[in-house]
Amino acid sequence: MSDLKGKTLFITGGSRGIGREIALKAARDGANIAFIAKTAEAHPKLQGTIYSVAKEIEEAGGKALPIQGDIRFEDQIVSAVEKTVQTFGGIDILVNNASAINLTGTLATEMKRYDLMFDINVRGTFATTQACIPYLKKAANPHVLMLSPPLNMNAKWFKPHCAYTMSKYGMSMCVLGMAEEFKTDKIAVNALWPRTCIATAAIQMLGGESFLKASRSPKIVADAAHIILTKNSHECTGNFFIDDALLKSEGVTDFDQYAMTPGTQLIPDFFLD
Repeated sequence: MSDLKGKTLFITGGSRGIGREIALKAARDGANIAFIAKTAEAHPKLQGTIYSVAKEIEEAGGKALPIQGDIRFEDQIVSAVEKTVQTFGGIDILVNNASAINLTGTLATEMKRYDLMFDINVRGTFATTQACIPYLKKAANPHVLMLSPPLNMNAKWFKPHCAYTMSKYGMSMCVLGMAEEFKTDKIAVNALWPRTCIATAAIQMLGGESFLKASRSPKIVADAAHIILTKNSHECTGNFFIDDALLKSEGVTDFDQYAMTPGTQLIPDFFLD
């Protein structure tokens, strides 16, 4: 399958950053995009709302279903999934993109921050996948994609931000387990992670303009996601893909196109030794 024309994607956290870019990439193929995010009104410091992205999706050639919601709450997930199925007739692809980050050590991690990361990253991912699986079982070439890292037990990734690391690895363990659990249903479950920092609101919050300039555009993750989501789900499951390595394997050689500032030394992302 070379494109996503006519496919229905359900994306969590699609109002900006990587989720938005994956949505726009699929929309250019003529896909249906349902996405759930909390931002319905413009934020003074953050670009994008579910409605501004819906407009971009329509302009790119796709069909949009923006849903204001919070994946910490099961009833909101179920409602969003049901609305997607009522609107588009089913779900072909789930992209678990929504995530919370807090880079603090154990003593500095407030339990409300701990709970937020686990409620979104682990519980939200698990609950959203659980709600979508019955519809994915009916789809042709169904995929679940987690924006989560390969499981790396090097202690250096736990020491500075133990809670955050555990929460992201919780998403990755879903990949490990669900890929095997749903293999007989021919549902592909894979993970995708960037080699370098990606220019998102989270990166700007963590490091300001200097981090943004030393990052790659979210488009590199969207291009890599598109490759995964158009592969045969019977044959491609249980993988932990790295964005540039996957693109290189598919013949991409120009990576300057993704640099926010070509020629600048890029900042490596977490969890890759």
